[in-house]
Amino acid sequence: MKLTVLTADERIVSLDVEPDELVENLKAILEVETQVPLVQQQLLFNGKEVQNTMRLNAAGVGEDDLLMLVSAPTPSSAGGPAPSDLAFNPDGSAVNPIALQRHLRGDPNVMSQLQQNNPELAQAILSDDTEVLQMLLRRQHQHRVELQRRQQQELDLMNADPFDVDAQRKIEEAIRQKNVDENWEAAIEYNPEAFARVIMLYVDMEVNGVPLKAFVDSGAQSTIISKTCAERCGLLRLMDRRYVGIAKGVGQSEIVGRIHVAPLKIGTNFYPCSFTVLDQPDLEFIFGLDMLRKHQCSIDMKDNVLRVGGGEIAVPFLQERDLPIHLHDDKRLEEFPPATELSQTEAKVQRLVELGFDRKTVIQALTLFNGNEEQAASYLFGGF
Repeated sequence: MKLTVLTADERIVSLDVEPDELVENLKAILEVETQVPLVQQQLLFNGKEVQNTMRLNAAGVGEDDLLMLVSAPTPSSAGGPAPSDLAFNPDGSAVNPIALQRHLRGDPNVMSQLQQNNPELAQAILSDDTEVLQMLLRRQHQHRVELQRRQQQELDLMNADPFDVDAQRKIEEAIRQKNVDENWEAAIEYNPEAFARVIMLYVDMEVNGVPLKAFVDSGAQSTIISKTCAERCGLLRLMDRRYVGIAKGVGQSEIVGRIHVAPLKIGTNFYPCSFTVLDQPDLEFIFGLDMLRKHQCSIDMKDNVLRVGGGEIAVPFLQERDLPIHLHDDKRLEEFPPATELSQTEAKVQRLVELGFDRKTVIQALTLFNGNEEQAASYLFGGF
């Protein structure tokens, strides 16, 4: 596993050792790298000295962890920071964050490596807000602890009895979840548009001289108008009540009649249109497949317009800001479950980003807590 050791003279030593390596052997390697005699070395991890007879994994040291190498206190070292000032608390925060900041800022090489490998930590060290530094140190420590926990769980599963059905089921689920997580991370990186909210297609139209926001839906077999909307447009007097029935789709609604023809204005042109009238107050007007075909319409996503009459008229699709609140997708989707868990995750990401955290950190926090938004928020605010 890879370790980083920060020395008292502000050097960074990168090492690759076995997880069960003796601390004494690690110090022997450091003696060669730093010229500090083994007997004068104090190796600190999370604010505590690790003893020579301990093994690294038994001391809690894991992949990519940071250790502090300091010399035993001597009278000549009184001019520099005490080893305890550069130590860490059990929660990962610095015992003396101001001393740690000064110590790290004093070495351009250290700061250069941090800016390359851990830019968020480097920025916190350069800032004057020690609370931000402490929160980040705790957060990264918690992430390391959780990573070690997961690695230990995976190790336990791999060492389990191969004939234990429950153990094999857990291994299968762990592999499946890992594949899902990798697929999700790849989608976040390479196809972020898949997580964006899709605004439905609306255009401005006029029915019998009354302006409406028409929902263009090629999946609707008929053009539909609600009874209340038809009344507002002055068309109820033309409704043929012989055409009653039930409209079935995602749900079902009562058909109360049909309006055989009425003027529909799209852009600057007028077109004859027929409507199925539904007794559904939350629906206003759907421009369906029957009229899309009749008037030779095409949905042009490249130019974001609805073309009518073979292209003689082109009207733009409306932006979300142009729609009344009751037509926003958030309100429409309240009636139906989300299509995938990914849409739920993206909603959580957006809510946490709005609290002031960067997107990458939010995704890491949600991944760390298996999508639990409250725990991720507490973690981001330094509550752990």
